[in-house]
Amino acid sequence: MASLNGGFVGIDYAVTAGTQSAVITTFNASGTLTTAPRSSAVQFVIVAGGGAGCANLNGSGGGGAGGYRSSVPGEASGGGASAQSLSPVSGATGYPVVVGAGGAGSTGIGAQGATSSFNGVTTVGGGAGAYDSSLIVGGSGGGQSYSGSGGTGTANEGFNGGAAVYSGGSNNGGGGGGGAAQAGFAPASPAPPQRGYAGGNGVASSITGSSVTRAGGGGGVGRFENTPGAGGAGGAGGGGAGAQPVSSASNPGTANTGGGGGAEDGGNSTGTGGNGGSGVVIVKEPAVSFIENTSGVWSMEAVYENVSAGTWT
Repeated sequence: MASLNGGFVGIDYAVTAGTQSAVITTFNASGTLTTAPRSSAVQFVIVAGGGAGCANLNGSGGGGAGGYRSSVPGEASGGGASAQSLSPVSGATGYPVVVGAGGAGSTGIGAQGATSSFNGVTTVGGGAGAYDSSLIVGGSGGGQSYSGSGGTGTANEGFNGGAAVYSGGSNNGGGGGGGAAQAGFAPASPAPPQRGYAGGNGVASSITGSSVTRAGGGGGVGRFENTPGAGGAGGAGGGGAGAQPVSSASNPGTANTGGGGGAEDGGNSTGTGGNGGSGVVIVKEPAVSFIENTSGVWSMEAVYENVSAGTWT
């Protein structure tokens, strides 16, 4: 019998059809993604580690959120950017995944968060909260204290940290760390006395099937212990709140959200700012429908007619 799909007399190839199910893999620590056999392009959410909050006796800025990039259709990356294109991959292939640690808090300005990466896409660690310092840039910028601008966020990853305004005397409030979806909050001028300001909010994603917000900025703190509102709220998405009372234990960013650490007032030079939250990498391999053994589908009548006409040789 003539083949209906291979063009070989006496051979019939059985058509195979099926679906490779979607695969979602969450990396809370560095590792390797081995793709499913038929995957050719994947969605991702990549969040770097958040920056640490500051701890200074004259008010402190909150840590900035880790940089946030997404390729989930219809969702957003950080800094107000749209989702990137899907990431091309080969089936049954290993791809290294790096998940950045959060920055460690210290008795002064803490550390920036570490980068996260997958398949050539890297996000920048969140900037550390600061006191009268410009060394607070990052995926989202760290908040400032005493006086000056907040840290600058990275394009397509996050927003700036909140600024600080010095109004004379002891009015040394702390700006909130920037979030992936919103800048850190800052005082108006002239600044009200001794307040900490909230971190910016993060970005929500449903890549895992339910909506989760990540990469919120840490809250800043003012100078004095019992000032109402001295500790700013952490931004939605894992940002740590500024300490309240301001010399109490600092609040870290939430692990595996890239949230910025909350600030603390330095506790007479013994307290530390909150650690930044570690990052996360989530990869979704969409479902793939396939049909095999269909190349060269020709009836024997078509073969005869084309060979007779000289259109096939």
